[in-house]
Amino acid sequence: MNYLKYVIGIILVLSASRFIPHPPNFTSLIALSFYIPVFLGIKFLPALIIAFIITDYIIGFHSLVIFTWGSILIIGLVSIYFKNTINYRILGALTGALIFFIISNFGVWTLGSYGYSINGLINCYIMALPFFGYTLISTIIFSALIETVNWVYKKYYKKGLYN
Repeated sequence: MNYLKYVIGIILVLSASRFIPHPPNFTSLIALSFYIPVFLGIKFLPALIIAFIITDYIIGFHSLVIFTWGSILIIGLVSIYFKNTINYRILGALTGALIFFIISNFGVWTLGSYGYSINGLINCYIMALPFFGYTLISTIIFSALIETVNWVYKKYYKKGLYN
C-alpha cells in the first residue's frame, strides 16, 4: 500500500511541475529522476516513467519520447552511484542534467533539421544551450529543495529518507 501512495505522490509532483506554466525545461523532472531512486530505491523508476507517460499523453506525445524517457531511465539507474553524501548527490543530479541534455538533443539531431553531419550535430547542441541553462537552474533549485526536506526530516524525525 505504501508503494502505491508513493507512486501517486510521484505522479502528482511530476505532473504539477510539468503542467504549471514555466520556462522551457524548467521542471523538477531531472531532480526527481535522480533523487527518487536514491531515496526510495530503483523499484520506483517505473513510477517515474509512468508519470512521464501520463503527462506526455496529456501534453501531447512527440517524436523524441524514446530519448526523453530513455534519459530519465538512465539518470535513475546512474543515481545509485552518487548517493553517499550530499556533495555526490548534487554532483549526480547535475550529471543527470548533462545526461538529459546529451541524449535528448542527440534525438533532436536525429530528426534531421540540423542536417546529418558533424557540423549539424554541433549546431544542434549549441542551439540547445539556452534550454540547458534552464535545466541546470531548475535541477539546482529542486535538488536544494529535496536536500533541505531530507535534512529537516532527518533532524526532526531522527530517521532520514535514505539510511
